Amino acid sequence: MDKYYLTKERFEELKKELDDLKNKGRQNVAEHLKRAKEFGDLSENSEYTEAREEQGFVESRIFELEELMKKAVIIKKSEMGVDQVEIGSTITAKKGEQIVRYTLVGSYEAKPEEGKISDASPLGRAFLHRKVGDSVTVTVPAGTITYQISKIE
Repeated sequence: MDKYYLTKERFEELKKELDDLKNKGRQNVAEHLKRAKEFGDLSENSEYTEAREEQGFVESRIFELEELMKKAVIIKKSEMGVDQVEIGSTITAKKGEQIVRYTLVGSYEAKPEEGKISDASPLGRAFLHRKVGDSVTVTVPAGTITYQISKIE
């Protein structure tokens, strides 16, 4: 069984999305289907086709969120040590002359542009279980990059 690592905040966001889809989303689709059926012949009714596609999207997203929540593992800061990089750690490292800062998160929270990198990404995997002072080398399309870990929070 796969595990999906989430912060408590992200878990709550997904829980709210699931609740909204189950209640408001399904209700909106039902109303849309009802209106579309009033247009007559369903075989040539683009409104009905669109409503069915919307229903398919809502139901598949509900299924996806339910499965995700069953397999979710909440990242708890109190269980993490700051002596090595774990999921939920914030890392400060030196990349050449540049200082970079990343937070290691699960794949459903990754936003590289915000410094949140997935534990499943090449960089995230390279940082996992490393300690302050360790050098981490990552191969990217442009070559290899070396990071020197200076701080773990």
